[in-house]
Amino acid sequence: MNDQLQHIFQSVSLLIPEVIITISLLITILLGLTVKANKHVILKLLALITYGTSIFIIIQHLPGEPTVIFGGMMRIDAFSSYFKILFLVGGILGVWISGPQKDNSSPEYFLLFHAVILGGCLLASSMNFIMVVLSLELISLSSYLLAGFGFDKKSAEGSLKYFLFGTVATACMIYGLSLLYGFAGTLDFSSDLFVKNLIALSSPLLLIGGLLTLAGFLFKITAVPFHLWAPDVYESAPTPVVAFISVVPKLAGIAVLTRFTMAINLFGQSGYHWQVILAAIAMISILIGNLSAISQTNPKRMLAYSSVAQSGFLLIGIVTFSLDGIHFMLFYSAVFLVMNFLVFNALNQFEEARGQLDIPSFAGLGAGLLVPSLAMLVGFVSLTGLPPTAGFTAKLFIFGSLWGAWQQSGELILLSLFVIGLLNTVVSLFFYLKIPYYLFMKEKKEIDSIKIDAPGNLLSLILVIVLFYLFISPNGLMGWINKIIFVL
Repeated sequence: MNDQLQHIFQSVSLLIPEVIITISLLITILLGLTVKANKHVILKLLALITYGTSIFIIIQHLPGEPTVIFGGMMRIDAFSSYFKILFLVGGILGVWISGPQKDNSSPEYFLLFHAVILGGCLLASSMNFIMVVLSLELISLSSYLLAGFGFDKKSAEGSLKYFLFGTVATACMIYGLSLLYGFAGTLDFSSDLFVKNLIALSSPLLLIGGLLTLAGFLFKITAVPFHLWAPDVYESAPTPVVAFISVVPKLAGIAVLTRFTMAINLFGQSGYHWQVILAAIAMISILIGNLSAISQTNPKRMLAYSSVAQSGFLLIGIVTFSLDGIHFMLFYSAVFLVMNFLVFNALNQFEEARGQLDIPSFAGLGAGLLVPSLAMLVGFVSLTGLPPTAGFTAKLFIFGSLWGAWQQSGELILLSLFVIGLLNTVVSLFFYLKIPYYLFMKEKKEIDSIKIDAPGNLLSLILVIVLFYLFISPNGLMGWINKIIFVL
């Protein structure tokens, strides 16, 4: 008993950031019940301090060797620590752009932010199917509620669709996990027993179990065919919420999908071509995301389909089944976080100044709202993958790893994914540059009583500098990433 208690205490001591977020979550509830004046400012400050402190602690205690905690349920390593930092940075940016409006000044709003980030941090370290399900559901249930924070009929409808799609995806995933557990005899998908038992199995039910399990992860990263909820949710939810749930849950899903994919591939000894399956999903996601975005007139719906395409590009790093591919996926994840928040921050400023806008309504607004307009231009150029932004560097790395994987394996689908990915980078110009075209090239409108959003402009400036810096000098971030030794 003493040994077990000591192991638990040691495990908890390695989860200090998660403990801090949990304590902050409880304090948020208490403050919501007791504080009356300046509630939004206090809760926002608490969230920023919580996330900033957690990042500092993670950086100060970066793990050298992977450490298993809670009897193999979780593992603390450099891979999970990197994603935790991304989640916390996403939390800081999401809270920053959340103004004191009625829909995002309640304690429940910040409580759900804490819950999503806590779930992401736990999921990034999860090595056991039970922990994966619990962490995913903490993220999912909190995201469903956040999506309804518009408090109108449209927002409620989007939240309900999100919930229904998520429920079906989770049910498929749990059934798939039950099949894998039955075959492997263990819930620890990183164990030797899991690999040994599945290698000896030739049943097609293994493929079915793996595909069903993928359903839950693909839903979380908004990949085809589990992307249908995204346009309605992005359109109806408050913009700060959309910015947050378009990044943090997606990257959490990418983190666990990377681990699971390496496990189900059985270190290259699987009888099924998981590389081909994932490459097909990535290719279809890129195609459907980009082609669907072209016809959109609502900026949020356009960004929803953009998110589907971006999921395809993130999947490319996993498809390579190489350490370089994973490293470049980690770089792409950081760049994706920055450029996505840059665009949504600018969009949020436009909405605060002019209300809800469709794409033609941006005509001539570039002169009156110059900083958000330029920020949006830089963000869209980066999402397209053009220089001189980090989006170009990220896609260059990703496609380079894919080319190397094709040369090594000779799989035709990898070459097809390479070609289609490059072609769709050109296709994306037709919708990413649509709003900047209306902003700067269309007839100028008279703009009156435009309020300068200093915090929003400052955030845009910081994010733009980051994108330019990572283009000019990606070595700093890549040097850190290259030290991450991915261990299943």
